[in-house]
Amino acid sequence: MSDIIIRTEKLSRSFGENHVLRDVSISIPEKAVYAVIGQSGTGKSVLIKTIIGMLRPDSGRIWFKDRELSCLSSREMAPVRRFFGYSFQNAALFDSMNVGENLAFPLVEVLGMKNQGEIRKKVAELLDWIELPGIESKWPDELSGGMRKRVGVARALILNPEVLFFDEPTTGLDPVLAETINNLVVRVNKELSITCVMITHDIPAAFRIADKIAFLDQGYIIAQGSMTDLAVSDHPMVRDFIRISFNELKT
Repeated sequence: MSDIIIRTEKLSRSFGENHVLRDVSISIPEKAVYAVIGQSGTGKSVLIKTIIGMLRPDSGRIWFKDRELSCLSSREMAPVRRFFGYSFQNAALFDSMNVGENLAFPLVEVLGMKNQGEIRKKVAELLDWIELPGIESKWPDELSGGMRKRVGVARALILNPEVLFFDEPTTGLDPVLAETINNLVVRVNKELSITCVMITHDIPAAFRIADKIAFLDQGYIIAQGSMTDLAVSDHPMVRDFIRISFNELKT
């Protein structure tokens, strides 16, 4: 994991007077699980959306491997986004499409695939891999919360990204289902050799599955490193957040 696949340098982003990101510098190792943690509303989602070009930074620089992204136009960013997958917090499935059509959508619209047999085969293989075989004809409102999350991950995987971003992957799930999704993140990383970047306030899960962790608070990175590095941090916000999170887990 010595190679860095994504790097930011002094990244800042504001919305009017609301300074959401302030001089954020992080380095994400290739083929690692990297977690961005912190309280709700501290800029975690904005950080990820800025990295992948959904938002433009006010200042600072972003690299994907050796290519600087922060200087690219929207048109120049389009082919780069093919290397990224995004698993939305609420899965963001199209309600007007069944599961099979949802998964096929990127193949048709992005890759221009027309061979229906090949499309069905790829969709079926991916549903089997996420352990939901044969649900192509089901509609999103027929799925449980955990199933929706997994289908959302499958759709993010269908274009074979090099980096998969997870936006609060376990929000709204009970502990058993949350564990299933966390295990899926690990499978994506280990079995498919994909770099996984997850933003979460689930500290115990981040400590269990992440190789590196960055703690974001009020737009600043106040701590980053391995699980051990954060566990011995002397920053009061980091210490309190970790203590409270693990106490809640025990109760």
